[in-house]
Amino acid sequence: MRKGTVERKTAETNISLEVEIDGTGKYQIDTGCGFLDHMLELFTKQAKFNLTIKCTGDTKVDFHHTVEDVGISLGQALKEAVSDCRGISRYGHTILPMDEVLMIAALDFSGRAALGFDVKFNSEKIGNFDSELVKEFMLAFSRNANLTLHFKLLSGENSHHISESMFKGMGRAMRMALAFDEKFYNEIPSTKGII
Repeated sequence: MRKGTVERKTAETNISLEVEIDGTGKYQIDTGCGFLDHMLELFTKQAKFNLTIKCTGDTKVDFHHTVEDVGISLGQALKEAVSDCRGISRYGHTILPMDEVLMIAALDFSGRAALGFDVKFNSEKIGNFDSELVKEFMLAFSRNANLTLHFKLLSGENSHHISESMFKGMGRAMRMALAFDEKFYNEIPSTKGII
C-alpha cells in the first residue's frame, strides 16, 4: 500500500495527516477552514486517494498558516507514499470544465519542485477565504511533494469555480500520473535512473 503520514506541530498549527494513494476517494478532512476542506474533498474524490486530515490552527488570525501548513504536510505525505516513483506513469494532465471555467492542470513527478500558475481570480475573497491562498497552498504542496505543477486558466469568471476546477483538475492529473504502468512496473520513469 502506498501510504504517507505526517505529524506536524508548530506554534501556528497542529496537523495530523494520512494519505493513501491506492484508495477509493474516501476522506475525513477537518482543517478549521471550510473552503479548504471542500477543495481537498474534491481533490481527493477525483484522485481516488484516501485522505485523513485533522488541523487546528491560528484561524483567529486568518487562514494563511493553516492553508500553507496543510499544503506542506500533504506534499510531504505524498512524497513519502510515492517513494522512488518506481513503476508510475509520472506525468498527468487534464483539461477540466467547471461550468463557465475551463482549466488546464498538468504535473510531473520529476523530483524538481516548480509551480506554473497562470490563473487570475476576479475576487479577493471566496466567502471568508482569501483567494490568493490558493496559490500559497499550491506552492507549499508542490515544493514539499517535489513535483512540477502547472495551471492555466483558459476561460472563466467565478472565483469559486476557478478554484474548484484547479483542485479537481489536480486530482485527475494526479490519478493519471500515479497510475502504475504495468509493462514497466519495476522501472524508474527517467533516463537518469533516479527521480
